[in-house]
Amino acid sequence: QVQLVESGGGLVEPGGSLRLSCAASGSIFSIRAMGWYRQALGKQRDLVASLTSSTGTNYADSVKGRFTISRDNTKNTVYLQMNSLKPEDTAVYYCNVNVMGPGGLKTYWGQGTQVTVSS
Repeated sequence: QVQLVESGGGLVEPGGSLRLSCAASGSIFSIRAMGWYRQALGKQRDLVASLTSSTGTNYADSVKGRFTISRDNTKNTVYLQMNSLKPEDTAVYYCNVNVMGPGGLKTYWGQGTQVTVSS
């Protein structure tokens, strides 16, 4: 089993910055992909950014140039640096990790962290 622990959400004014972290632990042979999704109130969960060893990084058009996804392989941790935040970035952010473990390739979700952009 794999556990994901997210941190870094909070309240920030428009134009501000936040950095989200998601640490994976447990029975991990390798991590194939890591990413961040978000879900605003009353809306579906959408991809924000992803990072894979084969295809590199991918960003939603709405965050390109403002958000940066990165990964620390030594800590099995993925980060999302969010700059120039806008009110429309307000949502619950979830990390998503594809892990190869004893049971094969599985996908895991973090518990979610609230990001609120407001003055």
